[in-house]
Amino acid sequence: MIARRLAPLATLFALLVAVSPAAAITYGTFDGTAHPEVGALVGTFGSDTYPYCSGTLISSTVFLTAAHCDIGLAQVRVTFAPSYSAAATLRTGTFHANPAYSKSQGDPGDLAVVVFATPISGVAPAHLPALNRLSAMKAAGTLNQSTRFTSVGYGGQEPIHVKGSGNVTIYLDQREHSVGSFNALGKGYLRLSQNAAHGDGGTCGGDSGGPNFFGAGASETNVIAATTITGDPWCKSTNVDQRLDTAASRAFLGQYVSLP
Repeated sequence: MIARRLAPLATLFALLVAVSPAAAITYGTFDGTAHPEVGALVGTFGSDTYPYCSGTLISSTVFLTAAHCDIGLAQVRVTFAPSYSAAATLRTGTFHANPAYSKSQGDPGDLAVVVFATPISGVAPAHLPALNRLSAMKAAGTLNQSTRFTSVGYGGQEPIHVKGSGNVTIYLDQREHSVGSFNALGKGYLRLSQNAAHGDGGTCGGDSGGPNFFGAGASETNVIAATTITGDPWCKSTNVDQRLDTAASRAFLGQYVSLP
């Protein structure tokens, strides 16, 4: 779910205000400094520069994101600012996509890292899960519909319906977090509910590559269960995530960081 601007940011913000002040956080809450290890890939598209994917620092020099966030540049830019602006500090690193990725957004090999030449200081990296942790939880009965995960990213808000414009996705270019509950576990995927009717939040365009941490609220950990890959077109039902505890994911990530 790479961010795609449907209209200039100023226009989207004006629509947001016109519809409802609460629409800005229908899928989450402004993160501030709650997750400083989560950043955004920033690119220039036409005359506009903005965050287009999310990711997480997993060592002082390695930033985890999604392979489908590849925009054809060897050197990419990352910000860790809670709100992106032209004044935000940008870190430059080298993009490495998983060679097993088949360039399909439904591919469970959808992982990439950005490697920085200079370590990122003052930010504690997140942790990766142990091998088959999610499978072990499922077998033990501790992965069920009451199990919650915290999703973080810089993506769009849940689309709103604007008269005369149809469904419109709002992009505020800021880091937000939300909480979703377990839906299903596949060989390569973790699926989370983001159905607001069930009290769940989730992810949208621009959140790809961002983390889904084990736990929520007081139980939240700094261990990433899975990274956001895709979901339903209008970001209202399911957040589909790449598992990080599989042997295949660990084979790629182990080339860049030490594994638990």
